[in-house]
Amino acid sequence: MSKWDAIVGKISEFIGQMVGDAVAEGVVVGVSGGVDSACVVTLCKKALGSNKVTGLIMPEKGLTPEEDIRDAINLCKKLDVEYHVIEINPFIETFIKVVGRGNERAYANLKPRIRMIILYHHANNRNLLVAGTGNKTELTVGYFTKYGDGGVDFLPIGDLYKTEVFQLAEYLGIPEEIIRKTPSAGLWKGQTDESEMGIAYEELDSILKALSKDKSGIKSDYEKVLQMIDKGAHKREMPPFVELRSLIE
Repeated sequence: MSKWDAIVGKISEFIGQMVGDAVAEGVVVGVSGGVDSACVVTLCKKALGSNKVTGLIMPEKGLTPEEDIRDAINLCKKLDVEYHVIEINPFIETFIKVVGRGNERAYANLKPRIRMIILYHHANNRNLLVAGTGNKTELTVGYFTKYGDGGVDFLPIGDLYKTEVFQLAEYLGIPEEIIRKTPSAGLWKGQTDESEMGIAYEELDSILKALSKDKSGIKSDYEKVLQMIDKGAHKREMPPFVELRSLIE
């Protein structure tokens, strides 16, 4: 058995346990046309079967590349899983009409939060769990939207660094046109993950792996990465509360 045989087996067991423990009917996954969601929807199909997996493709008209929509649809068809294409523009337009657009970061983060609401509406309506698509790299440095793409029930690839996700994708037979894409959250025109973070995934992963052990051999950008980890700490924790039991009981 290869390393990836074992990894896929363990993830599949995890997915099945999550759904079983919740007495759910299956999962819903946001399928973007990118490598992370492609791996997750494929793993969910392997673990649960096609009839227990629903993919939601939620493009923003005028911004989401047509090839992303096409690749997401083709993957769902290849996996024989139910899928729905839901444009988020009407939700965005209605929201900003009521409360205003806000600054650029608030506006950008609105999009993954709308997608989260749509995912949970489907999940609640059909007794499904939301399978998240976050990976270890993005979770560690906080490169996700709080209560947006970070709002999920469980994370099948949450312990795999981004560079490892690409290896997993090769193992799973994810279409090459998805694997070779430049990673992007698609929040604004020309946005890419690496340009926004200011560091390449390969370098970032090498630093994170070194930090998880010791600081020997860490590249020059490690201080920057430490700042990213510290800045995103609040996203990885439950909301804090003041301890009052000693004053009450």
